[in-house]
Amino acid sequence: MSKIYYKSLEEIELIRESSLLVSKTLAEVAKIIGPGVTTNQLDKLAYEFMSDNGAIPAFLNYNGFPYSLCISPNEQVVHGFPSDYVIKEGDLISVDCGVIKNNYFGDSAYTFSIGEIDAEKQKLVEVTKKCLELAIEKAVSGMRVGDVGFAVQQHAEANGFGVVRELVGHGVGVKLHEKPEVPNYGKRGSGPKLEEGMVIAIEPMINAGVAGVKFHSDGWTVTSKDNKPSAHFEHTVAIKKGQADVLSTFSIIEEVLQQKKINN
Repeated sequence: MSKIYYKSLEEIELIRESSLLVSKTLAEVAKIIGPGVTTNQLDKLAYEFMSDNGAIPAFLNYNGFPYSLCISPNEQVVHGFPSDYVIKEGDLISVDCGVIKNNYFGDSAYTFSIGEIDAEKQKLVEVTKKCLELAIEKAVSGMRVGDVGFAVQQHAEANGFGVVRELVGHGVGVKLHEKPEVPNYGKRGSGPKLEEGMVIAIEPMINAGVAGVKFHSDGWTVTSKDNKPSAHFEHTVAIKKGQADVLSTFSIIEEVLQQKKINN
C-alpha cells in the first residue's frame, strides 16, 4: 500500500471498535501485571481475551512474529518476545497490542511501572506520555507529519532523553502498517499533509539515554544502545478538523491500576 488510504466515517467507527478492544485487552493485562508474573502469562491472557471478543491478535504471525503481544521490559524499546521473564519491582514493562476485528485494525501501547520505580524511570514515563499528548494536539487537519514528530522530539530532548529514529508510527486501519510513516522527530511544516479520513498510530519511543538502538539476532527485539530504560506509549488517532479523534484510550487501563493501588 504505497499511497495513503483515506477512511470513511463508517470505517473510522470500525477502527474505533478495534482500538477500544486493544485498550480493554491492555486493561486486562493491567489487572494481573506485577512482581512474580511472567511476560508469557500476559501474552496468554491477551490471546484468550481477544479471541473471546471475536478478534484476532494482529501481531500473531505478522511477518512471522510468534506472539500476541510485544512485551519489552526496561532497556527493550519495542518488539520484545513474551518469555519466562519474571516481572519484578522497579521494572518498566512496555506492552504493545494490536487486534483485527471486522477486518479493521487497532493498535495501542502502554508502559507499566511496576511498584516503586526510580526517579529516572518515573521521569521517562511521564515525559514519554506527555510527548504523545503533545503530538496528538498537532494531529489535526491542515498540519503535517513533521509537526507531529517535532512535538515529540522537542519535549523529549528538552528533558535530556533520546528519541528513537529507526522505528516510527504509521497509518493504520485496513492494514497494521500503512502510509504515511509518522516519525517521532521532524521539522515543523514538513512531510505529508494531515487530512480528514487519515488514521495514524502515534507512538513515541523514548530512551532515558542515547537515541541509538540495537537490533537483536531474533530479528525482532530492539534495545537501547546504552542499555538504559526506554518507554513507549501509542494511540490510534483519526485526523479531524480542530481536534484529533483518539480512537484508543488509556483511561480504562489507569482505572484498573488505580483500583489495584487502593486495594493494596
